[in-house]
Amino acid sequence: MPETTSPAALPDIDLDAFQRALRRDVAGTVAFDAGTRALYTADASNYRHVPLGVVLPRTVGDVVAAVAACNTYGVPLTTRGGGTSIAGNAIGQGLVIDTSRHLTAIEEIDPQQRTARVQPGVILDDLRAAASVHGLTFGPDPSTHSRCTIGGMIGNNSCGSHSVAWGTTADNVESLDVLLHDGTRMTVGATGREELDRLAALPTREGRIYASLRDLVTTYMGDLRTGMPQLSRRVSGYALDRLLPENGGHLARALTGTEGSCVTVLGATVRLVESPPARTLVVLGYRDAPAAADAVPELLEHNPLTVEGLNEELLARVRRPGEGSTGLPSGGAWLMVEVGGADAAEATERGKAVLRSLTGAARPLDSDVVEDPAHARALWRIREEGSGLATRAPDGTEAWPGWEDAAVPPERLGSYLRAYDRLMDEYGYRGVVYGHFGEGCLHVRVDFGLDHAEGRVRFRSFMESAADLVAEHGGSVSGEHGDGQARSELLPRMYGDRIMRAFSEFKSVWDPNDRMNPGVVVAPRPMDADLRQAAVTSGPLTVLDYPEDQGDFARAMRRCVGVGKCRRHEGSGVMCPSYMVTRDEKDSTRGRARMLFEMINGEVITDGWASEEVRDSLDLCLSCKGCRSDCPVNVDMAAYKAEFLHHHYRNRVRPASHYSMGWLPVWARLAAAAPAEVNRAGGARGLGDALKRLGGIAPQRTVPEFARTTFTRWFRRRARRQEGRRSGGPLGRVLGRSGAAAQPGAGGASAPENRRGTVVLWPDTFGNYLHPQVPASAVRVLEDAGFRVVLPQGQVCCGLTWVSTGQLSVARQVMRRSLRALAPHVQAGLPVVGLEPSCTAALRSDLLEMLPGHESERVAASVYTLAEFLDTCAPDWEPPQVDAKAISQVHCHQHAVIGFDADRTLMERAGIDGDVLDSGCCGLAGNFGFEAEHYDVSTAVGERVLLPAVREADPQTLVLADGFSCRTQIDQEAGRPALHLAEVLAQGLADRDARRRQG
Repeated sequence: MPETTSPAALPDIDLDAFQRALRRDVAGTVAFDAGTRALYTADASNYRHVPLGVVLPRTVGDVVAAVAACNTYGVPLTTRGGGTSIAGNAIGQGLVIDTSRHLTAIEEIDPQQRTARVQPGVILDDLRAAASVHGLTFGPDPSTHSRCTIGGMIGNNSCGSHSVAWGTTADNVESLDVLLHDGTRMTVGATGREELDRLAALPTREGRIYASLRDLVTTYMGDLRTGMPQLSRRVSGYALDRLLPENGGHLARALTGTEGSCVTVLGATVRLVESPPARTLVVLGYRDAPAAADAVPELLEHNPLTVEGLNEELLARVRRPGEGSTGLPSGGAWLMVEVGGADAAEATERGKAVLRSLTGAARPLDSDVVEDPAHARALWRIREEGSGLATRAPDGTEAWPGWEDAAVPPERLGSYLRAYDRLMDEYGYRGVVYGHFGEGCLHVRVDFGLDHAEGRVRFRSFMESAADLVAEHGGSVSGEHGDGQARSELLPRMYGDRIMRAFSEFKSVWDPNDRMNPGVVVAPRPMDADLRQAAVTSGPLTVLDYPEDQGDFARAMRRCVGVGKCRRHEGSGVMCPSYMVTRDEKDSTRGRARMLFEMINGEVITDGWASEEVRDSLDLCLSCKGCRSDCPVNVDMAAYKAEFLHHHYRNRVRPASHYSMGWLPVWARLAAAAPAEVNRAGGARGLGDALKRLGGIAPQRTVPEFARTTFTRWFRRRARRQEGRRSGGPLGRVLGRSGAAAQPGAGGASAPENRRGTVVLWPDTFGNYLHPQVPASAVRVLEDAGFRVVLPQGQVCCGLTWVSTGQLSVARQVMRRSLRALAPHVQAGLPVVGLEPSCTAALRSDLLEMLPGHESERVAASVYTLAEFLDTCAPDWEPPQVDAKAISQVHCHQHAVIGFDADRTLMERAGIDGDVLDSGCCGLAGNFGFEAEHYDVSTAVGERVLLPAVREADPQTLVLADGFSCRTQIDQEAGRPALHLAEVLAQGLADRDARRRQG
C-alpha cells in the first residue's frame, strides 16, 4: 500500500443520518460512493483530501439544505467551483459542494449600472460573452477563464492578466448573498459608519456579526492601516483593511478571498467595465526575466491593459504537432504589453507610440507590434497555458506548484527576481518563471522532489526561505490564487502577531466552530502534509511503454495537475468532447485521470484494474486523443483507457462491440470473399437488426457497406497490366461507388514516368475494404507527382481497432507483423504514405508505445500524410486547380499527433477555398459512435458544431473529411457525402486531363 496522505479521521458523525438528511432535503446529486469521492480528492494543487461526500446542488435552496445538514451533524464544508485552485483550497475532508454543474444562471445584466447578478457556478467566459453584447466585460480574467467560476474567483480573489487596468475580483464585487454554517443568510456590501451602527443594534445573529466586526475594526484599526503590505496583488490572508471607514467598510470585498473559510457564497453582484473595441499586442524582447522586470515601471506609465511576462524556458515546452515558430522577437524573455483603442488603427498606433517612447532599461533588444489577430491568439495561448506547460520539462522532469504566485511591488520586481534566482541556485531547483509582471506577480513551477521524504524536507525549507524573501521586498506570498494549504502556514512571516490574531477573530465571527473549509488561512494544515505526489510513487506493470513518463504508469497519472482545460464548454480544439456534452466531472479528462490515480493509490478505489468505477468513468471517453495535444501537460487518455481495458477484461468476457468492431480488420477480410452477400445480410430488415444487436451496434446506425472489390486486389491486378496500357477499365466500374474520384479516366491512365522515386502506400482497413476509391485516388495523385507506388507485402494493419478496445496483446501481434512488412522498405529509404488519419497517427505514435525500439522509431519517422509527403518530397509538383469552396473536418488523431498545416497548404495550392471547421471531434470516433449505449452522446458531440455546419453549407461546397469515421458521421447524420482530399485532387486531375484532350 503506498503512503497515505488522507487527512485525519473526522469526529464521530452519524453518517447514515447525515446522508438521509441530505437525500431528503436536496434535489440535486448527493453522492457518497467511492467513484464520486475519488473525483473530488484533488484540485489543481499539490494536495489530496478524500471527502466524506459530494453534493451537486440544482438550486440555491439545495445549498441551504446541504449546509443545514452539515451544521446539524457537525460536518466540515468545502464549497468548490471549477476546481482549478492551485493552493489546495477547493478540497476537504468533509462535504464538498460543487456549484459548477447547475448554479450557472446569469440572473441580470444592467448595462446602465454596469453590473451583473450571477449565481456562483457561472463560468467566467459565459459572463464575459453575455456582457459583451453591451460592450462590457468582467475585468478579472485568469488563464482558466474558459472553466473557472465566479464563485471560485470570489473565493480566491482571482485576478488575471488585466488586473493592471481593472483590478482583482475583490475590486469588482459590489455585493454578496452569503450563507453561514449555522444557516444565517445575509446580503453584504459597502457599509458606511451610520449603517454599520444601525445593523449592529439589531437583536439578531446578523446584528451580532456587525457588532463584532465593528469592534474588531476598532481594536485593530492602527494595525490594519500600517501592518498590511500596500500592493494591489496582496491576496494572502484576509483583506480586513477593506473594512476600514476610508475604504467604505466594504464587507463583500473583505469576504472576497476568504477561500470559503467564513461563508458560502450563494450569489453575487459584480461590476462590469467597458471593453476597448480594439486591442493591439506589443511584444518586447529582453535578455532575461530580471531585465524584463526592470522595464515594467516605465511601461506602467503608459496605462496599458496588461503587462505579461514569459521566458524562453516556457517556449521550449510548447509542443504542438504541425506548428512552426512562435514568431516572437529575439531575446531570452518577453513582455506582452496590450493597449486598447477605439478601432484597430488607433490601438496599433498606441502600441507603436509606446514602443517609440521606451528608454533606458525599458528599451528592448527586439520588438514586434502584432497586428495579425491569429498571431496574437497564438502568443496568448502560450501564456495562458503556462501553468500546464511549466509542469513538465522537455526531458520529462516533473515540476509542481507551491511557490506559485508570490507578488511584490512592480518597482521591486527586478531585485526580487535576481534574489529569487540565487535562492533557486542555492537549492539546486529549476523552474519556469512567467506571469503578471505589470503587477509584480510571478508564476513558477519548481522541480520539488515531493515523492520522497528528503525532497519534502527541502520543499519546506525552500518555502520558508522564499516567504522571507518576499516579505523583505514588501510583497505577498500569494498574489492571485489564495493561501490554501500551500501558503497559509507562511502568513506569520508576512504579517505581525496582531494581524494574525485579527484574522483568527474575523473567522470566529462567521464560523466559531471552524467548520468552513478548515485548515486554510487560520489554524492551517502543514504545507508539507497531504501531498498527492507522495500518495502514488510507483505504478503497476503495463503493456504500453509511456516513453515520456519513463515507462512509469504512476508518473503518467501524476501528469494531470488539474488545470481543468478539459472542462471547457465551448471553444477551439478537440478536448474533451464527452464533457462538453454531459458537463459531468467524471466525463472530463481530469476526472478520468483522477480516477486512475486513485485506482493506483488503492485507498478509495480498492479493486485496482477490476474497478467498475474507473470503467464507468472511462466509458464515455471517445479515445479521440484530443487531450494528447490540447491538454497543456499532454495527458493521453486514449492510451490510458486502452491500458485499463486490457487489464480490466483480461480473462473476462468483453462487450460485444469489442468482438465486432474491435476485430473489424478480420471481419472485413472475410467479407471481401463475398461482399455483396454480406451487404445484403447487413441491410436486411430482420437479419440486419439481429446482427446489430449481436455486435452491440446501435440500431440507429447503418452498417457501412463493403466495396465490390478491395483496393489491394485492384492495385495488384493493375500492376500486372503491361506498362503503358489502361489498367482495366474505368475506376468507377471497378470499385462500384460513385464519387469524385470514381469517374472514367481517374486512375485508368497508365502510370507516368517514375521521375522522383518510389513511395509505399499504406492500405488501411477502411480504405482497402470500405472506401477503396480513396487509396485509388491517392495512387493517381502520387503517380501524377512522379512517384512509383508500391504496397507492403502481405496482410497489414496498424492495429488501432484492437488498441482502442484495449485488446493490446492482439494489437501487438498485428503491429509486429506490419512492422516486419514495412521494415525492408524503410531500410531501403522509402517513405510511407498513410491516408486514414487514425491509422497514420497509430503508425507515428501507438507503434512506439506498443513496440518500442529503433526499428519502430525508423518506421514512425518514415510515415507521412499525403499532404505532408507532397509538401516534403514534391514541393514543385503542381496540383490540379480545383477552384471550389470547401469546409473541412480535421480528424481528431491528426489534430493530436500530426497537425493540419500541410493539408491547408495543399488545399490552397489546389485553389480550394477551404474553411477548416473548429468543430472538435465528429462524435463517431471509430467504434464509439457505433456502440448502442453511446449513440446519443455520439450524435450530441456531432451536433455541437460539425453537423449543423454541414447542413447549412451551400450544396456546391465540398465537404472534406479524410477520416473514415468523420465521413461516416457526416453521411449518416447530415445526409451528405464527404470526400477525402485525395478524391478531390484525383477528380481535379481527371478534369484537367479531359480539358487537355478537348483542347
